[in-house]
Amino acid sequence: MNFILELVVSVFLLVGGIFILVGSIGLMRLPDFFMRLHAPTKATTLGMGGLLIASMILFTLREPGHISVHELLITLFLFITAPVSAHMMAKTALHQKLKMISRTRGQALVEPASQQMAPSGETVESGKS
Repeated sequence: MNFILELVVSVFLLVGGIFILVGSIGLMRLPDFFMRLHAPTKATTLGMGGLLIASMILFTLREPGHISVHELLITLFLFITAPVSAHMMAKTALHQKLKMISRTRGQALVEPASQQMAPSGETVESGKS
């Protein structure tokens, strides 16, 4: 195989591996569910896309005249399903009133359903008079 093509495949593999590593580290290190959800759906999806594109280039060049469609279909399926599943998990977490952690103060951003903010910024109990 040509050196340039091997270099292109190697770059796709390296970049894909780095994105997967960063997404995996983000999944372990980030503090709450919403931040953890962001790492694998963005970085890991892009990393897997890089690995699959490298595989597609490699197997297409190995057999001249033959186009490797399996990797293309896997990449398209991954790029379509990962954002949709992340969106559904985020909607479920919001529906369950899962608390988010503020980056600056470490306090919860979502308040319990029994409390509401008054226009003056004070918390007011709702439901009971």
